[in-house]
Amino acid sequence: MREIRAEKITEAVARLCIQANLDLSADMRRALEDASEREESALGQSVLGQLRENLRLAGQQQIPICQDTGMAVVFLEIGQDAHVTGGDLTAAVNEGVRRGYTDGYLRKSVVSDPLLRENTGDNTPAVLHTEIVPGDQVKITVAPKGFGSENMSRIFMLKPADGAEGVKEAVLTAAREAGPNACPPMVVGVGIGGTFEQCALLAKKALLRPVGSRSPLPHIAQMEAELLEQINRSGIGPGGLGGRVTALGLQIETYATHIAGLPVAVNICCHVNRHASAEL
Repeated sequence: MREIRAEKITEAVARLCIQANLDLSADMRRALEDASEREESALGQSVLGQLRENLRLAGQQQIPICQDTGMAVVFLEIGQDAHVTGGDLTAAVNEGVRRGYTDGYLRKSVVSDPLLRENTGDNTPAVLHTEIVPGDQVKITVAPKGFGSENMSRIFMLKPADGAEGVKEAVLTAAREAGPNACPPMVVGVGIGGTFEQCALLAKKALLRPVGSRSPLPHIAQMEAELLEQINRSGIGPGGLGGRVTALGLQIETYATHIAGLPVAVNICCHVNRHASAEL
């Protein structure tokens, strides 16, 4: 049994909160460069140019990519042969978020009660997802989620008879309704299967895959490519001002489901799709 101190988790979470908010991942940077080459609209080209300049300045000056530094969504893949010592795991993660958002001068956007709306002052608590996996390491992924795009996400509880075409229409409906509100060009995560809450988690996890990657399942890979093409035909374009590039990527994750259901979740993210990972 390998022991990992809770303080190490806190330190890693704090570092990843800052890294994700200040530095764009390599796959997203490539996706934006490719989008600039494909976009034919002059206005769309202008928007993409401004986005890339913003990213350059954020990296150069070490300031946040976006003013909405998001709610911290933290994924922990905990090896079954790892043992966290020296403190409570959830408390360690939240302390890491507190340090990261305080030391990194990141905007604190979390309220303690969804109706009373009192700001917690340190961006805690995080939304924490844990999974037990083989091995003795802990993989930490921090995905700050801004709510301009999060608010545009949808869940559809379809009937099995709706089939693949129903799934496609659900995804396209969500993308069309998001329009300019999700800060396009967007990245679209889709979850199919499981239950009400499981398909939403699948959609969130889909956003963590390298943008442009394809499912190992041939029928799902084909659906990913088809939906991405159709969304980019919508004409919404960069910034919602028209053009060919409405989405930079679309990834689908699936899970087994009940014979009577076909849950579909669409989790939309803006053009930066922030996330950063580390292993302990």
